[in-house]
Amino acid sequence: MINTLRLLLWPFSLLYGLVIAIRNFLYDKNIFKSQKFDLPVIVIGNLAVGGTGKSPLTEYLIRLLRDSFKVASLSRGYGRETTGFIYVETTDSFTKVGDEPLQFKTKYPEVTVAVCEDRVEGVKRLKDTHDVIVLDDAFQHRALTPGLSILLFDYESLFKPRLLLPAGNLRDSFTQRKRADLIIITKTPSSLSEEKKTAAVKRMAVNANQQILFSSLSYGSPYNIFNASETKDDLLNQESDILLVTGIANPKPLLNYLEGKCHKIELVSYPDHHSYTEKDMEFIVKKYTALSAKNKIIVSTEKDLQRLRKFLNNPLLSNLPIWIIPVEACFNEEDSRQFTSLILNYCHKKVK
Repeated sequence: MINTLRLLLWPFSLLYGLVIAIRNFLYDKNIFKSQKFDLPVIVIGNLAVGGTGKSPLTEYLIRLLRDSFKVASLSRGYGRETTGFIYVETTDSFTKVGDEPLQFKTKYPEVTVAVCEDRVEGVKRLKDTHDVIVLDDAFQHRALTPGLSILLFDYESLFKPRLLLPAGNLRDSFTQRKRADLIIITKTPSSLSEEKKTAAVKRMAVNANQQILFSSLSYGSPYNIFNASETKDDLLNQESDILLVTGIANPKPLLNYLEGKCHKIELVSYPDHHSYTEKDMEFIVKKYTALSAKNKIIVSTEKDLQRLRKFLNNPLLSNLPIWIIPVEACFNEEDSRQFTSLILNYCHKKVK
């Protein structure tokens, strides 16, 4: 059925591919102008639609840079109901600034977080008061030329067909990977063999001047949605049933992490950036109540937390054990050293 649908959508993918090929050609030939800035501008992006781990890597960069530089994170603010340039505050709603920027600001309140659909305008507003600007999900925003471009690929998708939208999930041609300075294969299994790493590198067919690294996801101690200071390392155990509630692009890595740590897992999955409703809350409560175990909990993500906040005073949820599991990008020792060296050398060289 899926193959048949892809075949039916293939003509539309060809048309889409023609449009983006013309657009990229016009930028490559400098017919469409692209602006470059003097300060360090780091772009994080991907070619596929969602789910490659951009947010954990953005946070990784924030933690790496915040002690040495005045850092700003700039995002589009996907899903917000506003337009234009906005500084994100911890008291904002996700409908004003988007869930991911609000997550960044909540976790790192000392760092400037801003949203603007026009990245060039956003950088102009930030450049005079910041040393480094990190742009989340801006690889396709070619009106801006980054100083350092980081492109992410989800390991699981590496060996799947490379099809453009709508037949596939690529929003830009795979050939555009050549524009990246650094390619990171994300969500790699911790036990990935050197042989499989070599196969992945070969599959990417990078240029001689491109560096390729591997990262994975690391999950932290769950914390209570009503009290972030309350954490429990022993929350996940074989006597517990878990209702996993997500509105993210790819819940599979988290699902895989939870499997084997509890008696039973039931997934309630909504689309990425889903705006939760009262009806959703009623459904979640119903699914939780139906779990048979004596010990049962609801688990969700930090990204979902930004969209669940408006229900924290709702009587439906007030007595429920809802826990948030934080996630971070991590590298092995050698790749961590290389990544840190690349980023810090670039920033120190550009910052006067």
